[in-house]
Amino acid sequence: MVPRLLLRAWPRCPAVGPEVPSRRLSAGSGPGQYLQRSIVPTMHYQDSLPRLPIPKLEDTIRRYLNAQKPLLDDGQFRKTEQFCKSFENGIGKELHKQLVAQDKQNKHTSYISGPWFDMYLSARDSVVLNFNPFIAFNPDPKSEYNDQLTRATNMTVSAIRFLKTLRAGLLEPEVFHLNPAKSDTDTFKRLIRFVPSSLSWYGAYLVNAYPLDMSQYFRLFNSTRLPKPSQDELFTDDKARHLLVLRKGNFYIFDVLDQDGNIVSPSEIQAHLKYILSDGSPAPEFPLAYLTSENRDIWAELRQKLLSSGNEEGLRKVDSAVFCLCLDDFPIKDLIHLSHNMLHGDGTNRWFDKSFNLIIAKDGSAAVHFEHSWGDGVAVLRFFNEVFKDSTQTPAITPQSQPATTDSIDAVQKLNFKLSDALKTGITAAKEKFVATMKTLTIDCVQFQRGGKEFLKQQKLSPDAVAQLAFQMAFLRQYGQTVATYESCSTAAFKHGRTETIRPASIYTKRCSEAFVREPSKHSAGELQQMMAECSKYHGHMPLGLVLSARALTDTCLFCGTWQQPKESSCPSSTWTLHTGR
Repeated sequence: MVPRLLLRAWPRCPAVGPEVPSRRLSAGSGPGQYLQRSIVPTMHYQDSLPRLPIPKLEDTIRRYLNAQKPLLDDGQFRKTEQFCKSFENGIGKELHKQLVAQDKQNKHTSYISGPWFDMYLSARDSVVLNFNPFIAFNPDPKSEYNDQLTRATNMTVSAIRFLKTLRAGLLEPEVFHLNPAKSDTDTFKRLIRFVPSSLSWYGAYLVNAYPLDMSQYFRLFNSTRLPKPSQDELFTDDKARHLLVLRKGNFYIFDVLDQDGNIVSPSEIQAHLKYILSDGSPAPEFPLAYLTSENRDIWAELRQKLLSSGNEEGLRKVDSAVFCLCLDDFPIKDLIHLSHNMLHGDGTNRWFDKSFNLIIAKDGSAAVHFEHSWGDGVAVLRFFNEVFKDSTQTPAITPQSQPATTDSIDAVQKLNFKLSDALKTGITAAKEKFVATMKTLTIDCVQFQRGGKEFLKQQKLSPDAVAQLAFQMAFLRQYGQTVATYESCSTAAFKHGRTETIRPASIYTKRCSEAFVREPSKHSAGELQQMMAECSKYHGHMPLGLVLSARALTDTCLFCGTWQQPKESSCPSSTWTLHTGR
C-alpha cells in the first residue's frame, strides 16, 4: 500500500493560505500606528524563494542508517541494512518517483507543507503539552512598567502595531543576513526594492543574504484552530477588529481597531482593561476553556452541541478575535511556576485553539503560548521580539498615564454561553482529564552560571551540539541506554518550509556519553575534549541533510558548497535551528 501522504494533491488553499497583501496606508495613520516603515515590501522576496529540494533516496537511507547505528547492536543493524536495501530497490524507488512527480505538479508550495498541515490537524491528542509551546518574555527593564495593567496595555498596543505594519506591507522582510555590512543597509534596500519580486531572492543571494518564508505570518492574527471530526480546520477572519480577553475563566471582547482600521487610543484600551480587571464576577462553575484541552474528536462533538445550543455568535467572536489576552490574577513565584503556568495553567483562563495567547500575570510576567498547526517558531519569534522591543522602548502608556474617560460598560462585551446538561458533563470530564494529566508533568530547572555559549564558541564547540550532548548523557545516566532523539530544524529558507527533524543521537554522542558517564577515569581531559569536538563537528553537518539535493553526493552544502560548523557556517539550514523540546 502506498502511504496517503505521498499521494494526495496538496491544496493551494487553505493549506498554505493567502500571501499577505500590501495595503495602502489609511488616511488617519499616525506615528503610533506602525512599528516600522520598511522601504522593502514585507512580501517582496516571497515569489522568488527557492523550493525545498527532495534529497536523493540513497542519501536519505544513508542518513537513516547513521541515525540507527547508535541505537542497535550489530545483528539488529545488519538486519536494518537489509531492510533498507530492499526498500531502496523496491517500493522505495516507486514512492520516491511518485513524490518527485507530485512535487513537480505543486510548484506553488513545498513537498512537506501539505503533509505537515495534515500531520498537525489530523492529530487527535490534546494540543496542550503535546503540541502547543510557549515563549516567556523578560521583565520590562523599567520595573515600574511591569504593573499588570500597564504592561498588558503596552503589549496589546505593540501587538496591534505589528498587525498593522504586517498588513500594510511595512514590516521588514525576514532575512537571514550573513554579511549584514552589505545586505542590511539602506543602500542595498533602496536597490533591491526595484528588483522584481520574481527575481529579488537572487539579488539578496548575491550579497550573502537569505530571505525566509513569510507565508505563515497572516495566521498570527484573527485565527483559530477549529475542532472537526478526523481533521481540524484553520479559520481566519481578518475583518474582525476586537480583542478577546480572558480573566478568571470569563470572556470579554472590545474593539482595538476602529472602523477605519486605526488603533483605538492606548488610553481607551487601558480603560477597558482596567474595567475587566476590576470586574468582580466569580469564575464560572463550568469553565468553557477546558474544552480546548480535550481530545480533538470529543471537542469537535461538544462544539457542535455548543453551536446547536445557541452559542454560534459567541463562538464566532472567540474564533475571529485578533488574539487572546489572558490576565491571570496571581504573581509568578519562580521559573518552575512560570513554566507550568505559561505551558498549561489551570485550564480555565486560556483558549488553547487561538493562534496565540498573550499571557500576563499579576506581577507583569508575560509569555506567548501558541497553537502549532498554523505555523512555526520563526514567525512567532519575530512577533515576540518585535512586541518586546516596541513595548519596552516606545511604550504606548506610562505607569502615570490615566485611562480615558470612556464608558467601558458599553464598549466591553462579556460573552455568556448557554450550556446544556450534556455540555456541563463534557466540561466536567475535560476538567478531570486536564487536572489528572497535568499532575503527571514534572518540571525542574538548573541555572548553570559557570559558562555559556560564548565560552563554548571560544573552545570551537557548537553550543547547540553541547546542549544535545548533555541530553544524551543525562538519558544514559538515568536509563542506561541511548535512544532516538528529536531536535527541530527550520526549513524557512525555502518557500513554504516548515520544520524538519534532526536526530542528534549518533555514534559520536554515544561514545562520548559512555566515556563521561561510565568510564571518565579511563580518559584524559584532552581525550574527552576531543570527543566533544567530534560530536560538535558531526552535529553541525546533520541539518544539512534536510536541504541537499543532487549535490549531496559530494557532501557539500546547497548554499555555500562546504561543510561548516553552525557557529561559523554560511548556511541558514545549519544555523537557523529552533528547539521545541519535543
